[in-house]
Amino acid sequence: MKNGEVILAGFGGQGILFMGKILAFAAMIEGKKLSWLPSYGPEMRGGTANCHVIIDDNEIGSPIVTRPNILVAMNKPSLDKFEDTVLEGGYIFVDKSLIDRNVKRDDVKTIYIDATKIADDLGNKGLANMVMLGSLLKATDIFTIDEIEDTMKKSLPKSKQALVESNMKAVKEGYSLV
Repeated sequence: MKNGEVILAGFGGQGILFMGKILAFAAMIEGKKLSWLPSYGPEMRGGTANCHVIIDDNEIGSPIVTRPNILVAMNKPSLDKFEDTVLEGGYIFVDKSLIDRNVKRDDVKTIYIDATKIADDLGNKGLANMVMLGSLLKATDIFTIDEIEDTMKKSLPKSKQALVESNMKAVKEGYSLV
């Protein structure tokens, strides 16, 4: 697993914070140092939401990510806000189902995924975050699919264990697209 400074961003209700929690739990299980810092608007569902996740071998001095090497933008306002902060050579993942423009930069690796449409085709638009997570896994090697599945099984409460299968189906679909 690699280290990373990640910003996940979109509307409330898109599973931004959950995607960040999965990355953070995976880091914890793998013995990494980590920080998970959620932020969302007062509306929560439908308002803006973003999550800063730092995964490192060394102590983390601040939970704020100012220059991410990975950005996941699930809506246009998030891409507009965070695109210019990504480090040169970093990754920008774009949900092209909801974002009608291309990334303006040519010094980053951009991956366009029709995540919301794919999730809808899988039967649940709410799985778009997991489609994006799968794409992120494949492109960055930050974690393996097996590590993420193990993380879900260990971190989700018993009442949510039935969701592991559908989440992992979406993760694997996103993984196959990159």
